[in-house]
Amino acid sequence: MATKLHLQKLSVGSENVADLAEWQATNRAQTRDGLPRHVTRMWPKREAELMAGGSIYWVIKGSLLCRQRIIRLDEYISADNIRRCAIVIDPELIRVVPSLKRPFQGWRYLKPEDAPKDLPVGRENEEPLPPSLSAALAEIGIL
Repeated sequence: MATKLHLQKLSVGSENVADLAEWQATNRAQTRDGLPRHVTRMWPKREAELMAGGSIYWVIKGSLLCRQRIIRLDEYISADNIRRCAIVIDPELIRVVPSLKRPFQGWRYLKPEDAPKDLPVGRENEEPLPPSLSAALAEIGIL
């Protein structure tokens, strides 16, 4: 059995987790069976590891804030007739302990031991700290 692996991805244009959920609820962001998807140019080379229970962790405004379980990878042929990968994800957005991330393009693999922990029950609806405060706390080793 393959070892589990995650992806991390910037949620471009999202101000918060609610914005991401709102976008994913649109028809444009869904598969024919109504599940949210993220279309990307590259097909992950480590597909078996992602399908062994991996999640996509979303970076919003410089902080990793939530994750969604990866359900499957679908082939998607875009309007320009180019083969792409649709990462089909569980609609449940699971809040995680915020962690700062530098900007990057595309997506990156994320080892389970490097992934932030899920927020404890009862804290998942809390607003994240402002990025400047998160950065200051991370700098002194609290976050």
